Amino acid sequence: KITRGVWAFDSFTDVLVYGLMPAFIVILGVTGSFAVRWPALAVVLSIGILAYLYISITLAVRWSGPASQAAQEHDSRISATLADAITGNAVVKACAAEDREDARFAGVVAVWRGLTLRAWNRNAFTGFIQSAVLVVLQGAIVGAGLILWARGEATPGDIARLVSTQFLISGYLRDVGQHVRNVQRAVNEMEDVAGIAEMDLGVADAPGARPLVVRRGRIVFDAVTFGYAGAGAPIYDRFSLEIRAGERVGLVGPSGAGKSTFVKLIQRLYDLDGGRILIDDQNIAHVTQASLRAAIGLVAQEPVLFHRSLSENIAYGRPQAGLDEVAEAALLAHAAPFIERLPRRYETLVGERGIKLSGGERQRVAIARAILAATPILVLDEATSSLDSVSERLIRDAIERLTAGRTTIVVAHRLSTVQRLDRILVFDQGRVIEDGAHADLIRRPNGLYRRLFETQGADMGIDAAA
Repeated sequence: KITRGVWAFDSFTDVLVYGLMPAFIVILGVTGSFAVRWPALAVVLSIGILAYLYISITLAVRWSGPASQAAQEHDSRISATLADAITGNAVVKACAAEDREDARFAGVVAVWRGLTLRAWNRNAFTGFIQSAVLVVLQGAIVGAGLILWARGEATPGDIARLVSTQFLISGYLRDVGQHVRNVQRAVNEMEDVAGIAEMDLGVADAPGARPLVVRRGRIVFDAVTFGYAGAGAPIYDRFSLEIRAGERVGLVGPSGAGKSTFVKLIQRLYDLDGGRILIDDQNIAHVTQASLRAAIGLVAQEPVLFHRSLSENIAYGRPQAGLDEVAEAALLAHAAPFIERLPRRYETLVGERGIKLSGGERQRVAIARAILAATPILVLDEATSSLDSVSERLIRDAIERLTAGRTTIVVAHRLSTVQRLDRILVFDQGRVIEDGAHADLIRRPNGLYRRLFETQGADMGIDAAA
């Protein structure tokens, strides 16, 4: 849509400047010259031109335009369907669903073909009506000229001039009719782009927002109420919690308990329904989003890498960092061994979204990026989920060094990730039902953390005494 919208804007300006304006100048000039010599003929010509323009614009806006817009909208659906099938190609092959996807795509194309044919037919009929009106106008001009000649108000030379002039006017009016249809198509495309530009971006900086200044990294949820739009009951209802400065806190619990929402709210990806979130006694709703997110380092469950070199990806949070600093961060994240084996090492392009790297390698690069950024607050959202057991142990040691003295929030399903943290919060249905260190929580009979531990312990080798 954006590509077509840019093309439409360029086409619109070209048609307006190089098509419509010259045509109207010529038409107005000819009509004016007729008005000086034959006012009655100028009136006939003006009525014909206005009738032609009215019919052309009405057909374009109310008839052929909507049909073209419907075809364009379905054209976007074709692109989306094709992209969906290509993106999910591995699943399609695994489920032997090629024929099903082919049939689905063919159905979408069939609808698009019908809409496109309707738009083409309407445009063709609009052109036919415009041509018919032009024939009538030509006949009216020639007929008016013959009447003037019969009355002795025009010479044979004047008649020849009228005949040649009506061909000139008809040609320009025919161009105007085509330009009107092109303008309507361009307007349809530009409306789509305008709709994207006018979309609600969700969260905006408050008027007079100030930069966040993080001195210690204390985080407070004060009577926070929040729910996703259309989700019914809120995730959090007057939820309160304090994370002390420099504290390393793990968030565990079943899926849907509110752990990921906790992280999103700290970054202010959503506005609260009630309450407030404070970082060092500063309400994050009253600080600039750029300063807030610059203070929070994030390693997500699905790391996002750019189609750039490894050094650029690692230094993305600190673009001024030198190669030595990049290499040191990679070493701490245990990414250096696989990077050193690559032919171009840190200048290796990782491909779109890091496709040239394995899941574990992408995760290590993301961790190196967070290490180099050295933000006062660090969030690890399932940061070791793609690593094997050996790599996880190495990363866990690196994270312990990295998080020393920094406020750290670790979201995890694998309890080995949070076992050595200062504090563990056990979430369930938007509430913290258990709060304490691993050694304390594991001793609580029938506690949720202990049940999770007993479920995972045999497979993950968790040391209860840690």
